Amino acid sequence: MAGGRLSRVIGGVSVTSFHSSARWQLHFNSLKDSSQLLVIDFSASWCGPCRFIEPAVHAMATQFTDVDFAKIDVDELSEVAQEFAVQAMPTFVLLKKGKEVDRVIGAKKDELEKKIQKHRSP
Repeated sequence: MAGGRLSRVIGGVSVTSFHSSARWQLHFNSLKDSSQLLVIDFSASWCGPCRFIEPAVHAMATQFTDVDFAKIDVDELSEVAQEFAVQAMPTFVLLKKGKEVDRVIGAKKDELEKKIQKHRSP
């Protein structure tokens, strides 16, 4: 886990976990001007619904290879969670060009998948 970033690779596709605000800011800034969809999974290690939906999120990362998936632990990077006004876990924030286009609160796999399909690049 060099530099506060850990990628969990499944089938050649990854969901990137961030453990440092600086690394997160670099990643976020690199996508600010991109029309690529970024899905941020705000979760916590103690959150049962977060653990429940995690395999589905990894499956979506495998299915939607044109979408960038990031994971942030709200206890580790509380300032990032506050920046996005996260109040419940899991919360999925969907961004394009650095702006929020949608969000899903709760372990709602079908709703998350529909919103990803709606906002991903054609």
